[in-house]
Amino acid sequence: MSIEKVLRERSGSVCELCGSTDHLHVYAVPPAEEKDESILVCQTCLEQINDPAKMDANHWRCLNNSMWSTVPAVQVMAWRILNSLRHEGWPQDLLDMLYLDDETLAWAKATAGEDESAGEKVIHKDSNGTVLQAGDTVVLIKDLDVKGGGFTAKRGTAVKGITLVEDNASQIEGKVNGQQIVILTQFVKKSG
Repeated sequence: MSIEKVLRERSGSVCELCGSTDHLHVYAVPPAEEKDESILVCQTCLEQINDPAKMDANHWRCLNNSMWSTVPAVQVMAWRILNSLRHEGWPQDLLDMLYLDDETLAWAKATAGEDESAGEKVIHKDSNGTVLQAGDTVVLIKDLDVKGGGFTAKRGTAVKGITLVEDNASQIEGKVNGQQIVILTQFVKKSG
């Protein structure tokens, strides 16, 4: 019996991550060596697994259900995806509830090295949730008293060429009135 047929029987011919019935594929969960280390996934899940840049956090809310699967390969993928998205907030809550036995957790972490470092990466977002990059221009959305500066940075002020505070996702730095200041990301929006 083919792996796909076995997986279709096990899953009821639905994506084992999101439940979709469209365009199903066999996905070998790395480092897969046996057929029980594969899962059945839809095209949408497969594209996002293979290209983290296409990762849509809201799509993965489906893991709230599939993470409870009794299939270790599904548990591993749920853990890896939630781990890579934990900076979003809600995935961390699911990770806190997800229990994996030692062997399954070791498998989940085995090839998650690049995912873990990406997950550890601090992501800076403006007040609208737009990701900020070093060098971006932002606009203040509120008058801000500059402590130690003796002035108020006015709403609407453009701050060009920002730098990101490496270990704090809620802070950026930029020059206002010729003075380098720390600004909370919740008070800025990305310009253009």
